[in-house]
Amino acid sequence: MPPPPEIRPGQSIELLKELHLLTRDGKLNQDSRRKLKQVHHLFHFIEPLLAELVASDSSLTLADHGAGKSYLGFILYDLFFKARHDGHIYGVEARPELVDRSRQLAQRLGFTRMSFLNLCVENAIDSPALPERIDIVTALHACDTATDDAIRFAFEKQARFIVLVPCCQAEVAAQLRSKKNESFAKTPLSEIWRHPIHTREFGSQLTNALRCLQLEARGYQLTVTELVG
Repeated sequence: MPPPPEIRPGQSIELLKELHLLTRDGKLNQDSRRKLKQVHHLFHFIEPLLAELVASDSSLTLADHGAGKSYLGFILYDLFFKARHDGHIYGVEARPELVDRSRQLAQRLGFTRMSFLNLCVENAIDSPALPERIDIVTALHACDTATDDAIRFAFEKQARFIVLVPCCQAEVAAQLRSKKNESFAKTPLSEIWRHPIHTREFGSQLTNALRCLQLEARGYQLTVTELVG
């Protein structure tokens, strides 16, 4: 039976099953089709960056922060790194059971140029287990300030490219919430974050705008887009 049309030529069926992007009998259900579409969408963003690094004879190193089950790292390796003799992917994850699982899967699949480190994002900055330079830094759904730690990591490692999908931006919202009564007496603009849902959304907006300014101040050119409406 041929693979589903959503599967790319040469893509590892075993990997997709292990990541639960395919069912055990090699089929796609509605949930797995949605997940696979999202992962391929992310690959669509990152593949040109990898190609640009290859064209410039760069070392092709990638660090994925808050890697979780390493969906992205494994797909990138399978679709891009596997066919090459160079390049290395580092998955950084704070939960040891997920790190162990990813290590075992990489070994079974023969993905020898993947390393999985049991570290929080902040500690990865000074870890000797990572090289001094990293070409691409990714952080997908690194919660709250972990995305900011990933940005600091990218600055320290002089990353050429940074791909971020922030989530759970709670710190600024907490500050807005704690000063809410005080702010009402100072500015009518506090109406923007008076209601709890607006506090969360406005805090998220402020957080991401500040991140953009920080990246631009360091010379990065930004593209801000929406992955899921």
